[in-house]
Amino acid sequence: MKEEEVILVNTQDEQMGTMPKMEAHEKALLHRAFSVFIMNDKGEIMLQQRAAHKYHSPLLWTNTCCSHQREGETNIEAGRRRLQEEMGFTADLRELFSFIYKAPFDNGLTEHEYDHVMMGSYSGDPKINPEEVADFKWMSPEEIQKDIAENPEDYTVWFKIIFEKFFDHLMHHNTNHES
Repeated sequence: MKEEEVILVNTQDEQMGTMPKMEAHEKALLHRAFSVFIMNDKGEIMLQQRAAHKYHSPLLWTNTCCSHQREGETNIEAGRRRLQEEMGFTADLRELFSFIYKAPFDNGLTEHEYDHVMMGSYSGDPKINPEEVADFKWMSPEEIQKDIAENPEDYTVWFKIIFEKFFDHLMHHNTNHES
């Protein structure tokens, strides 16, 4: 099976080419990515626990799903595809914001991503793909913020970065969230 390619971009999110995913992470090259947050009708966020055999951040908690766009795929199409592949459902998604971050891992790989953050609504239970996901749970944004402060080692490096921006967005835009 051919290794998945990521889309290399510049700081304006303009495509500069493609590269095998592992090589881009070894070289810490900026590439396009997305992060999906699914919220239920109670204002809780669905978190996923990464599968135990993942090559980085195994068994850590993170946002509902995240991955990389494929060439010719919109951010929304990519988010819906991965939501189905990882969590077993789809939802209408909307883009909230994007930003660049760089996060090195203990295994020598680095995430350097132009991340498009999206949000959708779903109140059912997912049908998680055990190849991708070990477990899921619903938590309020306030509970997540408190738990990250108390147990930062339980969460992926990128989720701690993204969640802070997502929480700030929720508080300032009152996006689907009652306080």
